[in-house]
Amino acid sequence: MPLTVLTDYDVRTLLRSLTHADIAILQHSLAEALHAYSSGAQDDGCCSMYQPERTSFALKGGSTTLFMPARTSDATGMKIVTISETCSLKSMSSLSISSRSDSNSTISSSTTAADLPPSSIASSQSTTPKGSLTLLDSRGAPRGLINAEELTAFRTALAATLIFNKRKHVSTITVFGAGKQAYWHIRLALILRGPEIKRINIINRTFTRAQPLLKEFYSEEATDWRSNTKFSVLSPEYGEYGRLLKEEVRKADVIFCCTPSLAPLFPAEYLTSHEGSKKGRLISAIGSYKPHMCELHPDILRQAVSPPHSHHHHKHANRGGVIVVDSLDACLKEAGEVIQAHLGPEQLVELGELCIIKKQRMEEMEEQGIGDAGRKEGLLEWLTKGNVIYKSVGLGLMDLVVGGDLVMLARERGIGTTIENF
Repeated sequence: MPLTVLTDYDVRTLLRSLTHADIAILQHSLAEALHAYSSGAQDDGCCSMYQPERTSFALKGGSTTLFMPARTSDATGMKIVTISETCSLKSMSSLSISSRSDSNSTISSSTTAADLPPSSIASSQSTTPKGSLTLLDSRGAPRGLINAEELTAFRTALAATLIFNKRKHVSTITVFGAGKQAYWHIRLALILRGPEIKRINIINRTFTRAQPLLKEFYSEEATDWRSNTKFSVLSPEYGEYGRLLKEEVRKADVIFCCTPSLAPLFPAEYLTSHEGSKKGRLISAIGSYKPHMCELHPDILRQAVSPPHSHHHHKHANRGGVIVVDSLDACLKEAGEVIQAHLGPEQLVELGELCIIKKQRMEEMEEQGIGDAGRKEGLLEWLTKGNVIYKSVGLGLMDLVVGGDLVMLARERGIGTTIENF
């Protein structure tokens, strides 16, 4: 049995060669696995009942090592990664998420504590998970060893853009963060729906750290898939940061939160107020992965799951009454936003349950008439136009499925090192 080894350089080379068609195939494979995970089909190895829980332990210096085992019907794997958590809290420890100022204030007072980026992992240290993914076939024979640094960011964005693909409006995108996660969320969005995206605004703690990201997207290599999208960067270094932050959040059709933040990235009122809740948008929060971490204010999640008020006549975007998560069990235990909003399992729905909603709707319309299909129609309306929040803490199954597909692609394209008869 051959073993394929993919270094970080190999993985980046392979991922950056992917076309729209390649990504569509990878997404379909991932969607099928996630659906099997959520459906409870015991004849499929991807089923959640067969997935071991991930474990972790803390290291000296504040880092955490994660062990993420997974299995499918024909493969087993384990990703082991270490994440730096050295925090810079001193200068930001007094931030309040409840205070805010009038956007019409003068420059000197338009940016309040609530408007500033919250405490997060120190930008001087990389927070990209470092480690590897080991792949075994159904008999236990090694078939792949992959550097996990780029893989982790890619598979997270690949899952997040499953919902993004269904959205009707994606003209304006706001991205929090400027690391690998931000890069892959933006790149996949542009490859998948570039001509429809008019503007992407990157919000980061410093403009300097966002510069390399901009250079990537304005490089010659990116001209084939960047389309005519315009980019801008916003940071607290601007005097009008508070006012502009509110504008960028409210104007966005899609918000990608890609930071290991310890507190909400913006005040809840930006989206929970009458003005903020008019527009339907997709919010994807993938940066926080522990109970004390939080990118979105809990009030935003509470409003999303609250029943609509039928007595008022104000126009608001449709709410689905649930938060979309990658794993119900994992998010109830690890997702700070879900925990701090005190949400229960009945207020969450797994991404895998929604992956084939369009296919189910068509089948029901043909076989059952308009009854159940009508309810699916309402669900599809919410997914495509309403306010949708997706929260992810990561699944080992994602790594295993995407990693296995990348190994096959690498062998086909002569990338990496393959050791015969390992």
